[in-house]
Amino acid sequence: QVQLVESGGGLVQAGGSLRLSCAASGRTFSSYAMGWFRQAPGKEREFVAGISWSGGSTYYADSVKGRFTISRDNAKNTVYLQMKSLKPEDTAVYYCAADSLGQIRTSVSAPAYWGQGTQVTVSS
Repeated sequence: QVQLVESGGGLVQAGGSLRLSCAASGRTFSSYAMGWFRQAPGKEREFVAGISWSGGSTYYADSVKGRFTISRDNAKNTVYLQMKSLKPEDTAVYYCAADSLGQIRTSVSAPAYWGQGTQVTVSS
């Protein structure tokens, strides 16, 4: 079992930055690939960024590539999403997710565990 708790969301102006954190419980955190997904009002949940169990591989959605950076600290059981140059279209609830495969998968059906989500609102 893995429990995930996100933090760091909030309201920011366009062009600003935020860093999301996801704290995980469970002794097997380091064996999971981790991902960030988001869901905007009226839209389906979508993949944003993923990182392999070791942190050696990362992958990003085209819409955030070059602006967002995912990282993890297995000693702290925490995964981060650094978001820069934020745009109004980045407004969404951001979810942290754990995938037992260990490697990055972008499908919303892949993760075994989800956090409760944290709201990110970017004003124009």
